[in-house]
Formats: sequence, C-alpha cells, structure tokens
Amino acid sequence: MDNLTSISLFILQGAVISLKIYVVTFIFAIPLGMLCAVGKLTKFAPLKWLLEVYTWLFRGTPLLLQLFFVYFGLPFIGVRFTAEIAAYITFIINYGAYFTEIFRAGIQSIDKGQYEAAKALGMNYKLTMRRIIIPQAVKVILPPTGNEAVNLIKDTALCSAITLADILRNAKSMVSSHASVEGYFIAAILYLIMTFIIINVFKYIERRFTYYN
Repeated sequence: MDNLTSISLFILQGAVISLKIYVVTFIFAIPLGMLCAVGKLTKFAPLKWLLEVYTWLFRGTPLLLQLFFVYFGLPFIGVRFTAEIAAYITFIINYGAYFTEIFRAGIQSIDKGQYEAAKALGMNYKLTMRRIIIPQAVKVILPPTGNEAVNLIKDTALCSAITLADILRNAKSMVSSHASVEGYFIAAILYLIMTFIIINVFKYIERRFTYYN
C-alpha cells in the first residue's frame, strides 16, 4: 500500500504541471482565437491572408512537431526557452488557431439581419459585435469549445516528450522504477477524472445559455 501511495503522490505532482499548462493555454488561447476570428472577418485582405496562413499552418501540422520545433529547433537559431515556457507558447498558438476557426464559424452563423437591425439602431460594428453578435454566437461555439477543452487536457501528455514532468512522464518513470503498471492506471484515472469535470462544466455552461434558443 505504501508503494502505491508513493506512486500516486509522484504522479499527482505531475498533475500540477499538466493543469498549469491547461489553465495558461485556456486563458490566453481564448482571447487570441477571438481576436483572430474577428480579424478574419474584416475586409482588410493582408490581415485575412496572414490569419489564413496562421490557422492553416498550426491546424495542419502535429502539435508534437510544433513542440519539438519550439523546444529543440529554435535553439539552432539562438532562441531558447525552458521546457515549460516552450509548452505554453506552443499550446497557446496551436489552440488559438483552433479557437479562431470555431469562433469565426460561430460568428458567421448569426443571421446577417442581426447586423442590419443593429445598424438601423445606430450601433457601430464594435458595439454590434459586443452586444448583439457575440452573445448569440456563444451558444453556437460552446459545444466545439468544450470538445477542444477535453482534447487540451489530453494533449498536455505530449509535454512529456520535451522532458516536462507531467502526469504521463511521471507515470512512465514510476512504471520503469517499480517494474509495475500501476502508474499507467493511476494516470488514466487522473485523466478520466479531469475530462469528466471539464465535460460537466461545459454542460452546465451550455444549459445556462439555453435562453438564446
């Protein structure tokens, strides 16, 4: 029992790293995605083209490859980050690209008549977006955002590949040192608990926004 307790505590230490990456990514990737989504809907062609390239590049290449590039590749040109900072940068940019497309699709799903009605009431574009369009788009974007939130907590396991002591890396370390698979089972249970919580949080938020139906 003491052996199992020590394994569990060590893997729980890794959960702190996983949750830090999760929270920081969410805090910064959401506003990044919203800004880029609005940028893709402007009539300024160079900005739209730049954002198209951004979303195509980061949605079209593996997150693990992006992690390797930032952590192992950039030092060849003199740019070095700690493993944790490299993870933050990569995850924020990657998930920002996904959120960009989710938010853009959500905003574009709102009937154009809403814009015309707001214009008739004397609202400018910024006010229309803030008071009319975005509150309605939230209901549309919540389900795919919830899916990405679940994917994000699982994707944090990729950080073990760049030496971060997250859940998976600590689990692998315990499996190797104790010659036992308990570490993997404990890691799986932790991921299942976290995904269960995230899914139910988003279900609750979706219910709160049902008045937009």
